[in-house]
Amino acid sequence: MSQIETITENHNPFADGIAYADGDYMPVAEARIPISDWGFLHSDVTYDVVAVWGGGFFRLADHLDRFFRGIGKLHMQAPFERDEMAAILAECVCRTGLREAYVRVILTRGTPPPGSRDPRACENRFYAVAIPYVWIASPEKQEQGLHLTVSSIPRIAPESVDPTVKNFHWGDMVQGLFEAFERGREMPVLTDGKGNITEGPGFNLFASSGGRLITPANGVLMGITRMTVIELAQSLNVRVDVGTLTEHELRHADEIFLSSTAGGVMPVTRLDDALVGDGSPGPLTQRLRQMYWDAHDDDKYVTRIDYG
Repeated sequence: MSQIETITENHNPFADGIAYADGDYMPVAEARIPISDWGFLHSDVTYDVVAVWGGGFFRLADHLDRFFRGIGKLHMQAPFERDEMAAILAECVCRTGLREAYVRVILTRGTPPPGSRDPRACENRFYAVAIPYVWIASPEKQEQGLHLTVSSIPRIAPESVDPTVKNFHWGDMVQGLFEAFERGREMPVLTDGKGNITEGPGFNLFASSGGRLITPANGVLMGITRMTVIELAQSLNVRVDVGTLTEHELRHADEIFLSSTAGGVMPVTRLDDALVGDGSPGPLTQRLRQMYWDAHDDDKYVTRIDYG
C-alpha cells in the first residue's frame, strides 16, 4: 500500500489544504501570520498562484519568474532559491494528495524592530499554501457563459500600485464586485477611468473583433494564462494585439472571454444588458479553451509531482 493511500485511509490532516510557515507544514486552517506583519497591516506583500492539474504544476517556471520579479521590484529578499521554493511547493501538494490544486506562494514585508518604520529593517516572511483547485467560474457555468459588467470603479493607477507585481490591493476590485452583484451581474471589469478596459478581480480579459484578439496592455497583471492564450492564438495564426481596448470596442466585440489560473479560458456571453455575439460561447473562445486544457498534458508546460 502506498504512503498516499495509507494517509487517505487514516484521514489525511492536509486533505483540505496545507500551509508552510516558519519552516513547518501545518493544516491550512491552523496557519497564522503575526498581526504586526506589514503584509497584513499595509498590504506590503507579493504572491503568485500556480495550478496543479492531473498531478502536475502548469508553467511553474513562469510563475516563479514572475514571483521573483515582484520580489525584486518591492525591494524584498527571497529566503529560498528557486529550486528550494519549487521543492517546498511540491512537498505541500504531495502531502495533501491533491491532483488538482491551487498553490499560492507569498512573501510579506514582515515586522520591523520595535519603534521602527523603516521597511529595510523588516525580515521578509515566506509562506506557501496548497488547497483544492479554485474556479472563478465552474465548468458548468462556463458552458453557459458569464454575465459581465463594465464597472464605474476605476482601477488603481499603475503609477501608484504596479499591477505587474501580483498584490493584495483589492479595494477597487471588491467595490467592483459589489457593484456587479447589485446590478445582477456576475463579474466586473474595471477601466482606467479614461474609457479603457484594464482587468477584473483575478482575471485578464480578451475581446475578439473581426478575427483578431485584443487584450489590454496597461493597468493589468501580465497573467500566465494570458500569456498561454496569446501563444495558442498565434499558433492558430490569429492576430493578437496587446494594446488599448476601449469600452466602446469591448461593447461591440464578437466574442469576449476571461483568462485566469483559477478557471482557464472563460467565455462571456452577456455584457451588461446586451448579448455578446449570439449569446453563446464563440467559436474562437471554445477553440482556445479546449487548447488551453489540452496543454495541461503537454510536458513543455507541465512539471510532474512525485507523490511517492
